[in-house]
Amino acid sequence: MKFSDDTLARFAHEVAKYPAEQKQSAVMACLAIVQHEQGYVSAEAENAVAAYLGMPPIAVHEVTTFYNMYNQQPVGKFKLNVCTNLPCQLRDGQTALDHVCQRLGVEPYGSTEDGVFTVQPSECLGACADAPVMLVNDRQMLSFMSPERMDELLEMLKKAAA
Repeated sequence: MKFSDDTLARFAHEVAKYPAEQKQSAVMACLAIVQHEQGYVSAEAENAVAAYLGMPPIAVHEVTTFYNMYNQQPVGKFKLNVCTNLPCQLRDGQTALDHVCQRLGVEPYGSTEDGVFTVQPSECLGACADAPVMLVNDRQMLSFMSPERMDELLEMLKKAAA
């Protein structure tokens, strides 16, 4: 995979933040740049980032697979992460995930046929007292997601996608 000159310039900007011998510290930023531009981080992109940073490809893959903010396959316009970690489980986290999946007609990690939604279970989102919680597009945290609030959110996002 060959990155554009613009992408390489953005990578260089991130790498410049670290001492030369620690340029691999920019791996997360470089992966975020790839995802922003391509929508997900393919295995081919992981290998290219590894080559750019002088890292073993497996080290980049470990980062990509550890953090749920990196998509390893194309996702819908709206990625919905529903926390299913134990504290959220005790406050209806699994019920929330099941509700969203049922409403959208997908399995966990699935995307709707129209490409608007992808639903994923998630590990701790750091808002246990607000469970059930949901993260939209890795950016917007939503708390106390009752079935009614989830239905309202889905309708609002459907309208925004149209």
